[in-house]
Amino acid sequence: MMRINEIFYSLQGEGRHTGTPAVFVRFAGCNLKCSFCDTDHSRSVEMTEEEIVEEVRQFPARFVVITGGEPSMQVTASLIEKLHAEGCYVAMETNGTYELPEDCQIDWITCSPKGKPLKLHRIDELKVVYEGNDEGVDRYANVEAKEYRLQPCDVKDETQNKANLQGAIDYCLKHPKWKLSLQTHKIINVR
Repeated sequence: MMRINEIFYSLQGEGRHTGTPAVFVRFAGCNLKCSFCDTDHSRSVEMTEEEIVEEVRQFPARFVVITGGEPSMQVTASLIEKLHAEGCYVAMETNGTYELPEDCQIDWITCSPKGKPLKLHRIDELKVVYEGNDEGVDRYANVEAKEYRLQPCDVKDETQNKANLQGAIDYCLKHPKWKLSLQTHKIINVR
Protein backbone atom coordinates (compact mmCIF):
# COMPACT_ATOMS: atom_id res chain seq x y z
CA MET A 1 0.00 0.00 0.00
CA MET A 2 1.11 3.53 -0.78
CA ARG A 3 0.07 6.74 0.94
CA ILE A 4 -1.35 9.06 -1.71
CA ASN A 5 -2.24 12.68 -1.08
CA GLU A 6 -4.19 13.12 -4.32
CA ILE A 7 -4.41 12.15 -7.98
CA PHE A 8 -5.59 14.86 -10.36
CA TYR A 9 -5.46 15.99 -13.97
CA SER A 10 -4.10 19.36 -15.06
CA LEU A 11 -1.31 21.00 -17.04
CA GLN A 12 2.30 20.62 -15.95
CA GLY A 13 3.16 24.08 -14.72
CA GLU A 14 6.94 23.90 -14.26
CA GLY A 15 10.13 22.95 -16.02
CA ARG A 16 10.76 21.25 -19.32
CA HIS A 17 7.24 19.85 -19.72
CA THR A 18 5.40 23.11 -18.94
CA GLY A 19 2.00 23.16 -20.62
CA THR A 20 1.76 19.40 -21.09
CA PRO A 21 -1.53 17.78 -19.98
CA ALA A 22 -0.58 15.48 -17.11
CA VAL A 23 -1.97 13.14 -14.49
CA PHE A 24 -0.38 14.07 -11.17
CA VAL A 25 0.10 11.33 -8.60
CA ARG A 26 0.98 13.20 -5.42
CA PHE A 27 2.48 10.97 -2.74
CA ALA A 28 1.94 11.88 0.91
CA GLY A 29 4.79 12.41 3.32
CA CYS A 30 8.14 14.11 3.06
CA ASN A 31 11.45 13.95 4.88
CA LEU A 32 11.79 17.74 4.59
CA LYS A 33 9.38 20.44 5.68
CA CYS A 34 10.13 23.38 3.40
CA SER A 35 8.40 26.58 4.45
CA PHE A 36 7.29 27.31 0.88
CA CYS A 37 5.83 23.84 0.15
CA ASP A 38 2.33 23.93 -1.32
CA THR A 39 1.38 20.34 -0.41
CA ASP A 40 -1.16 19.65 2.33
CA HIS A 41 0.71 16.93 4.23
CA SER A 42 -2.16 16.30 6.66
CA ARG A 43 -4.24 14.13 4.35
CA SER A 44 -3.68 10.87 2.54
CA VAL A 45 -5.36 7.64 1.50
CA GLU A 46 -3.85 4.17 1.25
CA MET A 47 -3.87 2.84 -2.31
CA THR A 48 -2.49 -0.24 -4.01
CA GLU A 49 -0.42 0.09 -7.18
CA GLU A 50 -3.37 -1.32 -9.12
CA GLU A 51 -5.72 1.30 -7.66
CA ILE A 52 -3.28 4.07 -8.59
CA VAL A 53 -3.03 2.78 -12.17
CA GLU A 54 -6.82 2.46 -12.39
CA GLU A 55 -7.21 6.08 -11.27
CA VAL A 56 -4.60 7.25 -13.81
CA ARG A 57 -6.46 5.28 -16.50
CA GLN A 58 -9.53 7.53 -15.96
CA PHE A 59 -7.78 10.52 -17.57
CA PRO A 60 -7.02 11.03 -21.30
CA ALA A 61 -3.30 11.95 -20.96
CA ARG A 62 -0.55 9.34 -20.81
CA PHE A 63 1.93 11.75 -19.23
CA VAL A 64 2.15 11.00 -15.50
CA VAL A 65 3.98 13.15 -12.96
CA ILE A 66 4.94 11.38 -9.74
CA THR A 67 5.29 14.11 -7.14
CA GLY A 68 4.82 14.78 -3.46
CA GLY A 69 5.64 15.32 -0.66
CA GLU A 70 8.67 13.20 -1.45
CA PRO A 71 7.73 10.37 -3.82
CA SER A 72 11.09 8.58 -3.64
CA MET A 73 10.18 7.51 -0.10
CA GLN A 74 7.50 5.18 -1.54
CA VAL A 75 7.80 4.77 -5.31
CA THR A 76 8.47 1.25 -6.58
CA ALA A 77 9.84 -0.15 -9.81
CA SER A 78 6.66 -2.23 -10.15
CA LEU A 79 4.41 0.86 -10.07
CA ILE A 80 6.48 2.44 -12.83
CA GLU A 81 6.32 -0.82 -14.84
CA LYS A 82 2.53 -0.89 -14.47
CA LEU A 83 2.26 2.72 -15.67
CA HIS A 84 4.54 1.96 -18.63
CA ALA A 85 2.33 -1.04 -19.47
CA GLU A 86 -0.55 1.48 -19.79
CA GLY A 87 1.51 3.47 -22.31
CA CYS A 88 2.43 6.20 -19.84
CA TYR A 89 5.51 8.40 -19.95
CA VAL A 90 6.47 8.84 -16.29
CA ALA A 91 8.21 11.89 -14.87
CA MET A 92 9.11 12.33 -11.22
CA GLU A 93 9.77 15.41 -9.11
CA THR A 94 12.01 14.70 -6.14
CA ASN A 95 14.26 16.48 -3.66
CA GLY A 96 16.96 13.89 -4.44
CA THR A 97 17.63 12.81 -0.86
CA TYR A 98 16.76 9.14 -1.47
CA GLU A 99 18.13 6.69 -4.01
CA LEU A 100 15.51 5.31 -6.35
CA PRO A 101 14.75 1.60 -6.20
CA GLU A 102 16.93 -0.56 -8.44
CA ASP A 103 15.39 -1.01 -11.91
CA CYS A 104 13.02 1.93 -11.39
CA GLN A 105 12.80 3.10 -15.01
CA ILE A 106 11.42 6.61 -14.63
CA ASP A 107 11.51 8.43 -17.98
CA TRP A 108 12.32 11.94 -16.69
CA ILE A 109 13.69 12.89 -13.27
CA THR A 110 13.42 16.46 -12.05
CA CYS A 111 15.46 17.03 -8.92
CA SER A 112 14.74 20.10 -6.83
CA PRO A 113 17.41 19.98 -4.11
CA LYS A 114 16.76 21.57 -0.74
CA GLY A 115 20.23 21.88 0.77
CA LYS A 116 20.68 18.20 1.65
CA PRO A 117 23.14 15.74 0.05
CA LEU A 118 21.88 14.33 -3.25
CA LYS A 119 21.66 10.54 -3.60
CA LEU A 120 20.35 10.25 -7.16
CA HIS A 121 22.45 8.53 -9.78
CA ARG A 122 20.70 10.32 -12.64
CA ILE A 123 19.16 13.79 -12.92
CA ASP A 124 17.55 14.89 -16.15
CA GLU A 125 16.46 18.31 -14.94
CA LEU A 126 17.96 20.14 -11.99
CA LYS A 127 15.44 22.70 -10.70
CA VAL A 128 16.78 24.95 -7.97
CA VAL A 129 14.38 27.18 -6.05
CA TYR A 130 15.82 30.69 -5.90
CA GLU A 131 15.29 32.06 -2.39
CA GLY A 132 17.01 35.41 -2.80
CA ASN A 133 20.71 34.58 -2.82
CA ASP A 134 23.13 33.33 -5.46
CA GLU A 135 24.99 31.08 -3.01
CA GLY A 136 21.93 28.82 -2.83
CA VAL A 137 22.30 28.18 -6.57
CA ASP A 138 26.11 28.17 -6.76
CA ARG A 139 26.32 25.07 -4.54
CA TYR A 140 24.64 23.06 -7.33
CA ALA A 141 26.71 24.43 -10.23
CA ASN A 142 28.66 21.18 -10.61
CA VAL A 143 25.75 18.74 -10.30
CA GLU A 144 25.51 16.78 -13.53
CA ALA A 145 22.14 17.13 -15.30
CA LYS A 146 20.79 17.40 -18.83
CA GLU A 147 19.01 20.69 -18.10
CA TYR A 148 19.26 23.38 -15.43
CA ARG A 149 16.30 25.44 -14.26
CA LEU A 150 16.05 28.26 -11.74
CA GLN A 151 12.66 28.89 -10.19
CA PRO A 152 11.91 31.96 -8.09
CA CYS A 153 10.54 30.98 -4.69
CA ASP A 154 6.91 31.89 -4.05
CA VAL A 155 6.84 33.07 -0.43
CA LYS A 156 3.30 34.52 -0.63
CA ASP A 157 4.67 38.06 -0.29
CA GLU A 158 4.40 40.22 -3.43
CA THR A 159 7.46 42.36 -2.70
CA GLN A 160 9.71 39.39 -1.88
CA ASN A 161 8.35 37.40 -4.84
CA LYS A 162 9.29 40.26 -7.19
CA ALA A 163 12.78 40.37 -5.67
CA ASN A 164 13.15 36.57 -6.04
CA LEU A 165 12.01 36.77 -9.66
CA GLN A 166 14.46 39.56 -10.48
CA GLY A 167 17.27 37.75 -8.69
CA ALA A 168 16.56 34.56 -10.63
CA ILE A 169 16.49 36.47 -13.93
CA ASP A 170 19.77 38.19 -13.11
CA TYR A 171 21.37 34.87 -12.17
CA CYS A 172 20.27 33.24 -15.44
CA LEU A 173 21.65 36.15 -17.44
CA LYS A 174 25.02 35.84 -15.67
CA HIS A 175 25.05 32.02 -15.88
CA PRO A 176 23.44 31.07 -19.22
CA LYS A 177 23.39 27.31 -18.59
CA TRP A 178 20.44 28.05 -16.29
CA LYS A 179 16.95 28.67 -17.68
CA LEU A 180 14.21 30.51 -15.83
CA SER A 181 11.33 28.29 -14.74
CA LEU A 182 8.10 29.90 -13.63
CA GLN A 183 5.20 28.23 -11.84
CA THR A 184 2.84 28.89 -14.74
CA HIS A 185 0.01 26.95 -13.11
CA LYS A 186 -0.10 29.71 -10.49
CA ILE A 187 0.08 32.44 -13.14
CA ILE A 188 -2.82 31.00 -15.16
CA ASN A 189 -4.68 29.84 -12.03
CA VAL A 190 -4.95 26.09 -12.61
CA ARG A 191 -4.09 23.30 -10.20
